[in-house]
Amino acid sequence: MFIAMNRFRIARGREEDFETLWRSRDSQLEGVPGFREFHLLKGPADEEATLYASHTIWESRGDFEAWTRSENFRKAHARARAPEGTYLGHPVFEGFEVIL
Repeated sequence: MFIAMNRFRIARGREEDFETLWRSRDSQLEGVPGFREFHLLKGPADEEATLYASHTIWESRGDFEAWTRSENFRKAHARARAPEGTYLGHPVFEGFEVIL
C-alpha cells in the first residue's frame, strides 16, 4: 500500500475558499486502478497560515504514479485554481510505503 500526501499552507482567512475548492472539484479518482480512499485534513494554524493535507491511499506506488501520468490527473488539476493569495507557497508532496 502507498499513501500520497500534499501539504498546503493556506493564508489565514482563506480557509473557506480552499475547502470550497476541494468540496466542489471533480477529483477524477473514482474507478482509477489502485485508488482506495481520499481525505482532506485540516491541521493546526498559526498567525499566518492554516495547515492542510490531501491524503490518498493506493494499492501501490505504481498505481499512484500511473495516476499522475493519466489524462484524469490532468483533468482533475486543470480546474483546481484557488483565488490569488490563498496558498502560501507550493504544496509539499510526501509519499509513504505502508510497512505495517
